[in-house]
Amino acid sequence: MVYHLKLIGYPIKHSLSPWIHEQFLEKANLQGTYTINEINPEDSFEEQMNRLKKEQIDGFNVTVPYKQAIIPFLDVLDETARKMGAVNTVVNKNGRWIGYNTDGIGYLRSLESMYPELFTDKKKRVLLLGAGGATRAIYYALDASGFTTIDIANRTRASAEEITEAANSSAQTEILSLEEAEKHAGNYDLIIQTTSVGMKPKQNDTIIKSDNIKTNAIVSDIVYQPIQTKFLRCSAERGAMTHQGHTMLLYQAQYAFEIWTGKKIKMDDMEVKLKDILEGR
Repeated sequence: MVYHLKLIGYPIKHSLSPWIHEQFLEKANLQGTYTINEINPEDSFEEQMNRLKKEQIDGFNVTVPYKQAIIPFLDVLDETARKMGAVNTVVNKNGRWIGYNTDGIGYLRSLESMYPELFTDKKKRVLLLGAGGATRAIYYALDASGFTTIDIANRTRASAEEITEAANSSAQTEILSLEEAEKHAGNYDLIIQTTSVGMKPKQNDTIIKSDNIKTNAIVSDIVYQPIQTKFLRCSAERGAMTHQGHTMLLYQAQYAFEIWTGKKIKMDDMEVKLKDILEGR
């Protein structure tokens, strides 16, 4: 079998997804292609989807700005994608398009690969910084995984409340301001920065100061340009352990590839290779 896979979104000319999935195909000893299908928002998305449905495509990834727009064109929606209201992976099963969201599970896989001991005690206290789409995906995944305390800090309270209400969570969640999060950061075992704050070209920005983060806390940042954000660097100086955002990129792709092919790829040296590529940009 030869797999025909794609990425749709805009702008995506510089996406690393083709490199990642070509590596996966090679590791799985499978034949196939992974190509970019850039769709300008000025074009008719419906026409583009109708054209795509006529192609012999096995699956595709979806990125901004189409993670919600794709939903009406799907035949089935996975439960996680339904709760999130966003799709980043579609598989073609006998002509039926099934939508998934691999962000949350991919993030947890990336975290567990580096800190497996974190997952032996689900009573560890977690703080999410931000309340966007990535926050929602990570919150749902943490909740489904069994973590019992997952607080959210954001500039606007309403956005954070929407996440907890939609999740129907069993976890205890307190909504904090960013000022409160900064003050009480020492209460948390895992702090996850889920916004674009600190991304190039504003790499000197941080969402909160790291002054109160406790020694041996795990601090994670989903930003991967730069790899070592100021937030991670300052947290490490406080004695925290860090988790870099480029690993989430790999592991959400791993889960997507698994959905398409049924094969779970071992990362081996891919984290280092991807880091080298990103640091060369």
